[in-house]
Amino acid sequence: MKIVRNILLIILAIIIVVAITVYVVGDNLYQEALGDSTIEDIIDGIRSDPNYVEYEDLPQNYINAVIAVEDHRFRDHGAIDLIAIGRAIYVNVTNFELREGGSTITQQVAKNIFYITEDDHVVARKSAEILTAFDLEDTYSKDEIVELYANTIYFGDGYYGIEEACQGYLDKSATEMDLADCTMMAGIPNAPSVYAPTVNPDLTRSRQEKVISDMVEYGYLAQADADELVDSLDTYYENFSF
Repeated sequence: MKIVRNILLIILAIIIVVAITVYVVGDNLYQEALGDSTIEDIIDGIRSDPNYVEYEDLPQNYINAVIAVEDHRFRDHGAIDLIAIGRAIYVNVTNFELREGGSTITQQVAKNIFYITEDDHVVARKSAEILTAFDLEDTYSKDEIVELYANTIYFGDGYYGIEEACQGYLDKSATEMDLADCTMMAGIPNAPSVYAPTVNPDLTRSRQEKVISDMVEYGYLAQADADELVDSLDTYYENFSF
């Protein structure tokens, strides 16, 4: 029993050391990203962009679509979602490949603003994302975080933020999106190189139908309205000249 206890103590000590190390490298990367600025300074700079769209000007259907497909428990958890992380670990381990992530919308905002480069070590970057996400949740409301997500996420074709993407793909302002537009645009950022309509409209539509399905599942859209929308997609895509 003494040997088992000693082994367990060693394992515990290793876990603590690793956790502290991960925290330190993540915090160092976060402080490096901030530089001499505060998180508020950086956010204020983003909000000064002429293409920035405030929360109250975003169509509610777009907000609902984003939450449904990206992080349906967004308003119920904090900076991280332990349930989503646990599910992602299970799915990835049981399938022996990376199939699912557990990042929250807040973590995605952290990555969009501070850690868009892939040069950083993945463990350090993920640790920094989490630390940044906690600061974002402490400083900004859920509505503000969704607003930041919409204005910083990448949509492919060089478009950053919902306004640029709407002007580029839809030839209209983000404030003018209808339900079909909202569900299409909400689906693209998951994999812009795959789902951007200029790449493969069939995959864009497939992803859009996933968004619509999730909106129904999480109570944002009635099934009858979803069925009507899906039936109208043939006409919707015929009107584009991607």
